[in-house]
Amino acid sequence: MMTKSRGPVWHKKQKDLNIIPKNLRGVDKQATWSKSMADGWIYGHGTFCLTSHQLPVLGIFQRMPNSRNEAKRMEEEIITYAGIVKKVCMDSKADDQKLYFGLKKNYKIQPVAAPRKNMNKSASRKKMIKDMLTSRNLKDYRDRSITVEPMRGLVKDIFELDKCWMRGNANNRWIFAAMGIAVQMAQSKVLKSKQSTWKIKSYVLGV
Repeated sequence: MMTKSRGPVWHKKQKDLNIIPKNLRGVDKQATWSKSMADGWIYGHGTFCLTSHQLPVLGIFQRMPNSRNEAKRMEEEIITYAGIVKKVCMDSKADDQKLYFGLKKNYKIQPVAAPRKNMNKSASRKKMIKDMLTSRNLKDYRDRSITVEPMRGLVKDIFELDKCWMRGNANNRWIFAAMGIAVQMAQSKVLKSKQSTWKIKSYVLGV
């Protein structure tokens, strides 16, 4: 999830040249640019989120650079769960042959991602797509839209996270981590009493 930076936007060409216009005050110098399929280009900070398909609770919610490669971050995180996690679903940003075959061969983890269009020419690509898009994997991937994707929206709604609360990497790192922990604590509480892990806003905010 990408979150707009606090303060004005520092245009990419000027940021690349480290030029801050005189009238640009209060800019977050450590925010970065990245593109969202839904929202277009965003200057801000990113969050990395992992959620179980079977249990609707937040696994990880941490800050990462907005411009960071999500697939590489996912690989770093998921291999620590080798032997526990058997399958991982992610969007088209994880459509990478090296990542796919590496996770399967080295960690026995089945990646499932949406293949990029017109990228099925080579024999290895065709093998990967055929191996990945089984009926079972496709079902699990569709379930992602109701078990995983809404979890980020839940955090965003609870904390009204349309824009970062603070500027800078260090500030946003600890505040995003605190948000994740608060949600995890609330979900753990309601899970024990067999309540919905989605209706937790009052528990998190104490209202």
